[in-house]
Amino acid sequence: MLMKDFDALEKLLYSHSDNRIIPGLERISRLLSRMDNPQNSFRSVHIVGTNGKGSTGAFISSVLTASGYRTGFYSSPHLASPGERLLADGEEMPADSWVDAVSYAVSHIMPGEDLPSYFELLTAGAFELARRTGIEAGVIEAGLGGKLDATNTMSRTACSVITSVSIDHTEYLGPTLEGIAGEKFAVVRENVPAVFSGYDESLVPMFRETCREKGALPFVVSQQARTENVKVTAEGNTFDFYAPGLELGSIRTGLIGGYQVRNAAVALSAISLIRGSFPRITEDSIREGMLNARWPGRLEVVSKNPLIILDGGHNLDGVKNLCASVRELWPERKFAVVYAAMRDKDYPGCLEVMSETLRPRLYATCVPGMARSASPEELLRAAGNFAWGNAPEGFMSPSEAISRAVDDGNDAVLVCGSLYMIGYIKRGNLLWSMRP
Repeated sequence: MLMKDFDALEKLLYSHSDNRIIPGLERISRLLSRMDNPQNSFRSVHIVGTNGKGSTGAFISSVLTASGYRTGFYSSPHLASPGERLLADGEEMPADSWVDAVSYAVSHIMPGEDLPSYFELLTAGAFELARRTGIEAGVIEAGLGGKLDATNTMSRTACSVITSVSIDHTEYLGPTLEGIAGEKFAVVRENVPAVFSGYDESLVPMFRETCREKGALPFVVSQQARTENVKVTAEGNTFDFYAPGLELGSIRTGLIGGYQVRNAAVALSAISLIRGSFPRITEDSIREGMLNARWPGRLEVVSKNPLIILDGGHNLDGVKNLCASVRELWPERKFAVVYAAMRDKDYPGCLEVMSETLRPRLYATCVPGMARSASPEELLRAAGNFAWGNAPEGFMSPSEAISRAVDDGNDAVLVCGSLYMIGYIKRGNLLWSMRP
């Protein structure tokens, strides 16, 4: 659906929200209580983490759908329209249904009290829409952090999933890895399985201690599950998976990139632990769901000739994974990078990684109309400290940058650095003539 279809929803959200407020659970919990707690009308898998939340959630929701459950997948941010934020069995909800659900939430805001934030109001509306749609299984991705996130209001959580922890959103979560981890680990619940990727081994003791204090049931993927016989190609990944209670050979996924094997292992670990809550999950439905999972804007090939790839990785850890996968999948290609970034991100660090790993041609751009977006001039100044395959150039729109990169005859073009830029490209159909 196009963004214009959701104009009424956006106006409703912005006119009844206030993003200047400090995140907190009391305000959103009060609102949801007045709405008769729609977030508790379904069993849920709660996903938090710095990177990998969306892909992991896409795997889990696809498996639940393949298992015959009416499944709702709530994620953020959206790319082309707000309707992407709640998918029911993989399909967007109509704009008028969104407006009705959010209007219902707005009607329960009491005069004179603090308005919810945009995300809190959207989340309340999404929970109500999920209830009205008859969602049985919810896969709910946190927006920011975890402890104070609006999604941390559910009481029927079947599993808490922490995908990864790295430095990001320091203005909200603090400057240290341990502080950020504390915000995310805080979502674990008493007597509920809690899955942590564990790929940063230094945080595993903290995770286990948090689970002990809260009475949660810890599972560390890096220690308790394993993948073998991994084959990573541009068409998808294949691997064997082993964990207590779930052993599967030759699992295939359509999401590409080596890091998607790690995300898949986290998803499969969670799936192994929720089968008691969702008994219709079978080996066949797991295989079907893992193969059919899709997640736009992450190593998404939108054209094969010329090769053009979209990826919304926007922090240092995400860009490292992206570059490693690009080099693994297309080792002989000489890449051009069309890059935009938000001003509050570590774009100098990301540029350094891309320079060292890919040595690409660089075409710096920005997201038109977005004040947070770093200007091409800012990016070029940072890029000047590193080595590139050309004299880096700046462009005021992604379309100009992509066109120049294609016209220059590059082997492949990687468009990356911001999900907002990927959304801008998709909303404008800038690549409408380029299809796989």
